[in-house]
Amino acid sequence: MLLTNRRLRAALLAAASVTLVAATLPAPEPLGIGDPLFPQLGNPGYDVLTYDLDFTYGGDNRKPLETVTKIDALTTQRLERINLDFTHGKVRSVEVNGAAARFATAGEDLVITPAAPVEEGVRMRITVGHTSDPAGKRGGWVRTTDGLAMTNQADAAHRVFPGNDHPADKAYFTIRITAPERLTAVANGVQEEKARRGANTIWTYRTHHPMATELAQVSIGDSAVLRRQGPGGLPVRDVVPAADRKKLEPWLKKTPGQIGWMERQVGPYPFENYGVLVAGADTGFELETQTLSLFERSLFTQPGYPEWYVDSVMVHELAHQWFGDSVSPRRWSDLWLNEGHATWYEMRYAQEHAGQSMETRMREAYRQSNGWRAAGGPPANPMPPVEGQPISLFRPVMYDGSALVLYALRHEIGEAAFTRLERDWVRIHGDGTATTADFTELASSVAGRDLSAFFTAWLYRQKTPPMPGHPDWRSEAPAKNQNVPRNRYAAPDRAPHGIGSPHGIGSPHGNGA
Repeated sequence: MLLTNRRLRAALLAAASVTLVAATLPAPEPLGIGDPLFPQLGNPGYDVLTYDLDFTYGGDNRKPLETVTKIDALTTQRLERINLDFTHGKVRSVEVNGAAARFATAGEDLVITPAAPVEEGVRMRITVGHTSDPAGKRGGWVRTTDGLAMTNQADAAHRVFPGNDHPADKAYFTIRITAPERLTAVANGVQEEKARRGANTIWTYRTHHPMATELAQVSIGDSAVLRRQGPGGLPVRDVVPAADRKKLEPWLKKTPGQIGWMERQVGPYPFENYGVLVAGADTGFELETQTLSLFERSLFTQPGYPEWYVDSVMVHELAHQWFGDSVSPRRWSDLWLNEGHATWYEMRYAQEHAGQSMETRMREAYRQSNGWRAAGGPPANPMPPVEGQPISLFRPVMYDGSALVLYALRHEIGEAAFTRLERDWVRIHGDGTATTADFTELASSVAGRDLSAFFTAWLYRQKTPPMPGHPDWRSEAPAKNQNVPRNRYAAPDRAPHGIGSPHGIGSPHGNGA
């Protein structure tokens, strides 16, 4: 039989080409970008520009969501195969630039073979039809009392949607949620549309700044959305269980003042809006998802937490909007820059507003610091997370142990230079990623002298250096068992919550932040 239809002939030739390419390529394998702490996160060969996530929620948080993920990316090399980080969902279809593509799984990667190789330096669109499964206990979706929310840090975004799941590759997001009309759906960024379709409502949100996958947030539930203004007219949007809106108002109304305080420390708030997302879930942590920080309901409703303490937790997550969200870590070993700074401003706020001595807390941190380094590694060279427990990376050395580095730095270069450094850091690197080497270079420039030796000692050595300005401070030798239970802080309910704190100052948000 002779084929005379040109389109049919072209389709068959394309199919034959895919089969031939697949036959000559090696077996699919998971890839990574070489991060020592999460070696198979991220993928080489492309830079994601935008994500378009389309979730359909049927109203039962035990069932998978039908999802379509569209990724626009720029290739940085010729790609015969494209790896995406994705697991814990069923893939139904894949297209690359509108043409059907073959796909397979390898480890926690979705490995795509396009109909034809994608050349270097061109834009490509990848469309994946898949499910997004809220079952499981390793992060991603978390079930709340009335729906779902996301806890993607550190490596769990790819349990929700396919992508380049490493903070080194930030992108703009459009998030669309279809949910039963009785529920409220929210996501990062600004609401662009709300439309009825039968018994459902479709909610559309878009970020105005690039975002790391670990910081994505979607909440679906019986929620009230409360709006107010922050400094300079900044939109503040809080999302809380509808039944608790009055109970939570005394806490929520503090946010504009907290934003104003942070702006006086480091400069303008870096995003299009901000707010508090209160979830009816027991996570054991709070999480600085971009523009909409996640908090457990119990933090605000459980008796026994002092007011200053809850305020400090709120400021910790707020400070992350500058340190960790706007300026994101290039590698996970740069995490100390996120957590050390958030802990620093949490302490400063507690001291200024509640008389909680920063020096007392830092002296106690110094006493314990050698033990923390022995158990988890020095701040910028942490031990890898425990196998199967990625949030065990969020150890005490990342919180008070890293804030201790900043405390030493302020003594070393003086208050004026330190303040300039902080403001320059978020101004220069905002909306991007940065490394420990970048911080060292900028600090040296601001101080007018080479601080490499200072940072090497404080960030990479197993023993804590002498504290400038406090020659009498001593750090205890690590206990014999401190090197053994590296999984001591692996589970969320065992996560490090700051010195003597009952809940979560410096709590490992997202699965740690």
